[in-house]
Amino acid sequence: LSLENAFPNLSFNRPVDLQHAGDGSDRIFVVEQAGRIFVFDNDRDITSAEIFLDIRDRVNDGGNEEGLLGLAFHPTFSDNGFFYLNYTAAGPRRTVIARYSVSSTNPQKAEANSELVLLTIPQPFSNHNGGQLAFGPDNFLYIATGDGGSGGDPQNNAQNRATLLGNILRIDVDNTSGDKPYAIPSDNPFVGNSEGWAEEIFAWGLRNPWRFSFDPATNRIWNADVGQNRFEEINIIESGKNYGWRIMEGFACFNPSSGCDQTGLTIPVFEYGHDQGQSVTGGHVYRASSVPEIEGKYIYADFVSGRIWALSYNGQDDVDNELLLNSNRNIASFGVDQHQELYLCAFDGTIYRFKPTVSSTNSFPSSANTTELSDAFPNPAITGVHDRISVQFSIPTQNMVRLALFDTLGREVLIIHEAMHDPGVHRISMDITGLPAGLYLYAMDTAGMRLTKKLVIIE
Repeated sequence: LSLENAFPNLSFNRPVDLQHAGDGSDRIFVVEQAGRIFVFDNDRDITSAEIFLDIRDRVNDGGNEEGLLGLAFHPTFSDNGFFYLNYTAAGPRRTVIARYSVSSTNPQKAEANSELVLLTIPQPFSNHNGGQLAFGPDNFLYIATGDGGSGGDPQNNAQNRATLLGNILRIDVDNTSGDKPYAIPSDNPFVGNSEGWAEEIFAWGLRNPWRFSFDPATNRIWNADVGQNRFEEINIIESGKNYGWRIMEGFACFNPSSGCDQTGLTIPVFEYGHDQGQSVTGGHVYRASSVPEIEGKYIYADFVSGRIWALSYNGQDDVDNELLLNSNRNIASFGVDQHQELYLCAFDGTIYRFKPTVSSTNSFPSSANTTELSDAFPNPAITGVHDRISVQFSIPTQNMVRLALFDTLGREVLIIHEAMHDPGVHRISMDITGLPAGLYLYAMDTAGMRLTKKLVIIE
């Protein structure tokens, strides 16, 4: 595999996050560490990007790990216009989790004066700020926080559940509780505890979780935790689990250096040593179609060495890690667009993507205001190589959508999808494992109409 410049006419200063709004607009949002967010259409030939938000006046970008670090759009952003930021501020040094609103008159601009601070977390040192924000499939906001910094977690924050440092937090931004502008989900692991533990905590024992993501196919939470001086680690985050820092670094004891008590600790899925890299950058499980070789694999990188890997996981005893390439780039973050295609943010100012290895054209619906059905992608599909293919459709109003696959005699072979959908553009993944080679038709029935396309499967 190789990388290509996804948007060759654009360049950014220290891009640390890439997101899409989930509103069907197919726009890309790139976050610069200093405090700006840019927006542009998802078009390789785009020549300029607009400033969506500039809050450099309130972001403390004084340290290598400080700045505007995370962006997440509300699941119903298209209706309420809310998005959320994770940034560091000074005087005193702190992490700020805040809600902002898009302009009511210009969807390309946000209102800088709309800030509602949800949460502030004191930061004793400048490093290990975490920074990721993401809404889970439960519509709760998940927040990654580092251990507070310095080296070796001198305050033992990651093992102290009375602090919000060294954790994955989980809050309900659609409700309030007492004097808090958010609520605690009722199934958070420490709700109602009598030990003084923070009820916002979802998982704990982390050093510097630098990027986590949800796998849309399994809902697993993948997290990369930056190591101290020996090991970088990959975790699958689960509710109430303790991931071991500073007792352990990766699979090894850290404090004490040997004979540590590992009772109740959750070990990583994978670790690598500092001969391979020195600062892990978490990525995503690839669920798109243009690079079928990595479908279903967790793609991540190392910021220092530039190596990019694909990790396959089928349980703790079935893990395979494959080096994809050495990019010779400082890969700071990954992101996906609304089609789930994967992008890499590098500190050379470039947004990269893997060069597609499937040559068929990806024809997506052009508007969320019409009823359209895309060509399957890839098409033709090769048995044993393309086990899953993608289909997109758009509907202008809320309706039931049924997708089915037929053979050339008109016999229904497979129900691909059947569900109620809101208006907009939607993507469906079709499993063609075991289907014999041949010509097929797939049809979408919705609102009393049928749209049909051809699918070719070859050996």
